[in-house]
Amino acid sequence: MLRIHFTATDLARVRVAPTAGPLAETFQSLQILSRCRNSLPFQAWRRSLAGRLTEGSRPLRSLVPAPDSALDLIALAGMDPSVEAGLDTLLGVADHTMRVELEIARLPGADRGWLAALMSGDLPARRVLADSLDATHRALVLPHWSRMRGHLDSYRADCARTVMDGGIERLLESLCPPHTRWSAPVLEIGRGPEVDVRLEGRGLVVAPMVFMTGRPQLLFDVSDEGAAPILTVPTLRDPLAAAALWDADREAGDASLAALLGRTRAAALDIVTESCSTTELARRLNVSAAAASQHATVLRNANLITTRRRGGAVLHTITPLGADLLSRAHAVG
Repeated sequence: MLRIHFTATDLARVRVAPTAGPLAETFQSLQILSRCRNSLPFQAWRRSLAGRLTEGSRPLRSLVPAPDSALDLIALAGMDPSVEAGLDTLLGVADHTMRVELEIARLPGADRGWLAALMSGDLPARRVLADSLDATHRALVLPHWSRMRGHLDSYRADCARTVMDGGIERLLESLCPPHTRWSAPVLEIGRGPEVDVRLEGRGLVVAPMVFMTGRPQLLFDVSDEGAAPILTVPTLRDPLAAAALWDADREAGDASLAALLGRTRAAALDIVTESCSTTELARRLNVSAAAASQHATVLRNANLITTRRRGGAVLHTITPLGADLLSRAHAVG
């Protein structure tokens, strides 16, 4: 059993992240695909794939760890909701972090030479991994990402209401029964070997995940001992909610959203669910950068997206209102 020990300071520093990140979800989706063939919440998702995986996914598939092991994509690619930002993080992650994560995991399908190149900081080897992650994300996660974000936003809102009604301890009580049990000041998780983790003032980040089954998993930042550990928590346990999440028949909802916003702006809002720069938005809409900027301005003025500067570019991110609008439109289908 894993026991996480909290102090009063730790309880004050518990927070719930918006998402574990689309790249972590992507890697987890591969593991669901290979291991959880009979998991009811993911059956409709499996049927929707219809040969979408291409050769581009092969390098990432080779990194799926043995069942009794794990590879932490959050440590390698971060938790940013933008795929673009996550891939940048992966390409620039410290060599020590990459080496430690790959050495910990048992990866029976991986090419030893490629693993050695990844661990040594070889940029072309990392680009192979980044390209494979991107290809796999587009195949397995991107078609469902806007609804996944809506689901995750709803989960986070439920967490906020729980805290307002009963405090942080009520949230810890409700995280993932029956796999967890709050016995103040300790959160007990699962069964197995006795392991005690003392947060010692670092707090805890709860990271909700769609592509996850079983008990929560506790992750540590090997590059920063002072960082708050991350507790990934599965959110998709209701088969009815799962059926709505993976529903691929969205034509009616998409049509109603296009009628409201215009077809191009509706497409732009859908694209921004994974966050992107104006250049990326223009490329995916097949319009000029000036036109993409204008569409983004209209969506931002309607409080459907936010825009912030990142280096020399700007990054557009959907707001809860925008995600709710997309989720409701897709539900119509």
